[in-house]
Amino acid sequence: MVEAPGTSGEFGVLPGHVAFLTTLEYGEIRFVTDGTARFVATSGGFAEVLDNKVTVLVDTAEFEEEIDLERARKAKERAESALKTLSSDEAGYLNLHAALMRAITRISTGSRTGQ
Repeated sequence: MVEAPGTSGEFGVLPGHVAFLTTLEYGEIRFVTDGTARFVATSGGFAEVLDNKVTVLVDTAEFEEEIDLERARKAKERAESALKTLSSDEAGYLNLHAALMRAITRISTGSRTGQ
């Protein structure tokens, strides 16, 4: 089983799922293999379901146990602080917003390990 944050909303895939291709948003991909759930923080990309296989191509991916929560919290604070000084049409705004979304996703996923 795979669950992922698609651009049109979260979706789930079970064996025998119809083939499709979609874009992914910032968020968490959850998958279960041999009864064990794994969680991966991602920052967007693509997912393809074909022949009982899910393939993802993402900009960034970190397993929950690889995430440095303190670093992610500091990145979130820096991005929030910098965004307060910019309007949405200024240069750099989109990069800072992306940094904030990555940090929020990393914090959410990394918090699962009880760090």
